[in-house]
Amino acid sequence: MSMAGSKSDGGTGEMPDPTGRASRRWLRRLGWSTVVAGVAAAVMLALGFVWFLSSIPEDEVALAHNADGIVVLTGGASRVADAIELMAAGRGRRLLISGLHRTTTVGEIQRLNPDFTRVIRCCVDYDHSRNTLGNAIETKRWAEGRGFRSIIVVTSNYHMPRALAEIAHQLPGVELVPYPVVTSKQRAEPWWRTVAAARLMIFEYVKYVYAKLRMEFHPGARPDEFASLVDRLRAK
Repeated sequence: MSMAGSKSDGGTGEMPDPTGRASRRWLRRLGWSTVVAGVAAAVMLALGFVWFLSSIPEDEVALAHNADGIVVLTGGASRVADAIELMAAGRGRRLLISGLHRTTTVGEIQRLNPDFTRVIRCCVDYDHSRNTLGNAIETKRWAEGRGFRSIIVVTSNYHMPRALAEIAHQLPGVELVPYPVVTSKQRAEPWWRTVAAARLMIFEYVKYVYAKLRMEFHPGARPDEFASLVDRLRAK
């Protein structure tokens, strides 16, 4: 009897462990859910990148009408020169050069644009913001201080979606007219042909997505918060 009882009690060696099986099933489900979520996020980002590329103007535009003011965001080739030419053509009443480097003087701008010295002396304002968020905040102060209700925005074509998003977030009631600057190199060579151009587009898209998320979850952000973050990343 004792042998039969011993076999009956310990025939399988261990008692069933339903809790362990449930845990393993939960972990498998969690793993698959994570994979599915990751794939979905990757697909969304890829589709967003396609949309972003389609929203980038391929050619400079012919303006349909004038605006109260013109703002140019510095940082790309011929942006400032194009904006000054628009100002000289009477497309706006004043021009804001936003993001001017602190070491750049008004005299240097006049030297680089000798045909427009009179316009530069009479009708151009400046700020020294360090990033696109700062550009937008300074544009808000400038436009509201002068009562402007329409602004021509001049920047590189790849930068235009983020610039418009940032300025529109600061000035929701102001009409923004994009004037994208397209270089001859961009016209001649598609962005995917070179590593540098592809990297530029991908990084700009990431910045755009980050800006949209920041506007959604941290709408009152200050430009110095992100300038210091960029400085820390560059220092590493």
